[in-house]
Formats: sequence, structure tokens, C-alpha cells
Amino acid sequence: MTYRDFLFDANPNIDPAVVNTLASCEWIKKSQPLCLIGDSGTGKSHMLIALRTEAAMQGYRVRYTLATKLVNELVEAADEKQLNKTIARYGRVDLLCVDELGYMELDRHGAELLFQVLTEREERNSVAIASNESFGGWTKTFTAPRLCAAIVDRLTFNGTIIQTGTDSYRLASTRARTEAPGKAG
Repeated sequence: MTYRDFLFDANPNIDPAVVNTLASCEWIKKSQPLCLIGDSGTGKSHMLIALRTEAAMQGYRVRYTLATKLVNELVEAADEKQLNKTIARYGRVDLLCVDELGYMELDRHGAELLFQVLTEREERNSVAIASNESFGGWTKTFTAPRLCAAIVDRLTFNGTIIQTGTDSYRLASTRARTEAPGKAG
């Protein structure tokens, strides 16, 4: 999956010029963050994976993970006294892509561990996240307000924020198929 496969006509909220600029990977070279924010089905994960693929093709070390998987791994590492090693491993990649941030509430310990990973990477390596929640809604994911503010601060400072909107491409595609003449519905 590449950014060239993205159907920009299906989501006018995503500017092809911005994506083309991101595909140059200059933001990764500058250790800047990227936030893709929007409802389910608006292209966040597709864009996240496509930009990860582009970065890998350009020789960057990349890692993709789901937010809950990352937090679970960090909690297990802390329990096994391997936290520093695990955080260092996530700190070494040029681009860390964290998908589905905001889908699940994180307990305070998990949120603090995620914060440690973000702090380790801050201004040294890029982080790209995809979230179905606007920043204002992140207090449901990160229930400690100061921690939430610090995480938003780290993920937005000198970064790019793309609002992908609310209209699901998948839902529209399914409706178009089921409402097409000659289709049973």
C-alpha cells in the first residue's frame, strides 16, 4: 500500500500536495511528528501505512504498531524489568507509527509508559499517529489531564496535523454497492 493508491477524490479533506510533501520524508529527517485525526473509515490508517511504506523504501527504519499493543508490550516489559530496553528499542527507529490511538481508554500506568516512549523520541525521531478522537477528546484515552496535555504537546510540536474528516469511505462504498440498480438490498 502506497500513498499513490490513496483515492484523494474520495476524501477531499486530505490535500494531495501535503501528502506528496510528507512522502518526501523530509519531516522524518527533521524528527517531526505527524497526526492523522478523523473518524473511522476516513483514510487515517491507509495514509499511516502508506507513509510508513514510503519511508521504508527510502531507507528509514520504521515500526508500525497499534496503540493498545504498544501499551500492553510496555506494561509487560515493566513487569519483567525490561522497560528501559523496550523503550530504547522503540527509540531507535526513525519513524514510529502508532495506529488507533484514542479507541481505548488507557489506565494511568499504561498512559505514563506511552508518554515515556514519546519523550524518548521527542525531537530525535519521528512519531506518526492515527486517532479517531480530536485532541480535545483525548482526555477519554489519557484520563490524567496534565499527562494528556503533555502527550498532545509532544505529538504536535513542529508537526503536521491532517484532519481526515467524518465521512467514512468504507461506508459510502458499501452504500453505493447495495443501492446500485440490480442489487438486492
